[in-house]
Amino acid sequence: MTYRVTLIPGDGIGPEVAKAMTTVLDATGIPFEWIPVDAGVDVIEKYGTPLPPQVLESIRETKLAIKGPIGTPVGTGFRSVNVAIRKELDLYANLRPAKSMIGVKSPFQNIDLVVVRENTEDLYAGIEFERGTPEAIQAREQMMQLSGKSIREGSAIGIKPISDFGSRRIVKFAFDYAQQNGRKKVTAVHKANIMKFTDGLFLEVAREVAKDYPDIEFEDRIVDNMCMQLMQKPELYDVLVLTNLYGDIISDLCAGMIGGLGVAPGANIGDDMAVFEAIHGSAPKYAGQNKVNPVALILSGVMMLRYLGEREVAERVEAAVQAVIAEGKRVTYDLAKGDPVGTQEMAEAIAERL
Repeated sequence: MTYRVTLIPGDGIGPEVAKAMTTVLDATGIPFEWIPVDAGVDVIEKYGTPLPPQVLESIRETKLAIKGPIGTPVGTGFRSVNVAIRKELDLYANLRPAKSMIGVKSPFQNIDLVVVRENTEDLYAGIEFERGTPEAIQAREQMMQLSGKSIREGSAIGIKPISDFGSRRIVKFAFDYAQQNGRKKVTAVHKANIMKFTDGLFLEVAREVAKDYPDIEFEDRIVDNMCMQLMQKPELYDVLVLTNLYGDIISDLCAGMIGGLGVAPGANIGDDMAVFEAIHGSAPKYAGQNKVNPVALILSGVMMLRYLGEREVAERVEAAVQAVIAEGKRVTYDLAKGDPVGTQEMAEAIAERL
C-alpha cells in the first residue's frame, strides 16, 4: 500500500529538514507518495497569503500531512499558519512526546513524558480586541456590566472559551492514547483554583472521563505546581493533558528537559486526519547552509508511522536515530562529539542503519 502524504516544506530551514525526513522514511521501504505544497512567509508575494487554499485542499484529500517549520511574526503581521491549519481542519489534539536520548545534552535523564494539548479553544481561539478600538471599548463595557468587575481603561481584551465538548474529547484522547500505548497514568493540568469556571470546567470534565478508564490512574495538578514537579520529580508523571495555552508552555518545558526543540517531535490529530510537524522555529539565518539538526522532523515522521499502524518500522527508525546520536560521529554541530556533518549527511547516516 502506498501512503499519500501532503508535504509542506515550510520556511527557512524547513525544506532542508523536510528533505532529510523524506530521505529517512523512503529508506524504510514503505512506499510514500509525497505531495508537496507551499505555505508560509516565502509564498505571500506569490499567493497573497501564507496559507494558500491548495494546502488545506491537499490535506483534506490525503488525510495526512507532515510539515516543516513555518515562521510567525511576533506582535504584527499574519497569525500563525500552524494555528490556522489546526483550526481549519479541527485537529484538536496536539501530541508532544518528550523522551531522553543518549548523546543529547540535558541536565535530565530517563525522561519519558507525553503532553496532550487541546488545540482549538482557550486563549488561542484568537478572540481578541485591540486596545482603543470601538470593539475593545464595547467589550470592556459589557464585561464590566456582566461581571461586576473593573477593567482598566485602555485595555486590550482577550476571551478564554473552554467548552464541555472540547474538554471531553481532548481528555478522552489522552486516556485512549494511554491505553493504546501502555501508559499507566494521566494527569490533568489546570488553574482551577483561580479560573474556577473555565479551568474548573476542564477539571470537572477530566474527572468525569477518568471514571470510564479504571485501568488508568488519574490525578490533577495546578499548572504552576506542575512546572515545579517536572523539575524535581519528572519520573512520577506519564501522560499530561492540558488546555491550549498551558499545553503550549508545558510542552516546550518538557522539550527543554530532553535537550530542546531540535529533538522534539509533534503531531496535530483530528477525528480523520493528522498533520505531523517539527515544532521548532524556521531559523531563517541558517537557511540553505545544510547545517541544522533534522531530528525533530524525522521523529515526527516516526510518529506518523505509528499513526499509520507501522509500529515495527517506527521502532526501527527511532532506534536508528538514537544509535546515530549516541555514536556522535555523523551528526550536526549541536550533537557532534567531533567534527559535525550536515543536515542531509546525518539523515543519510540514519537511513543506512535501517
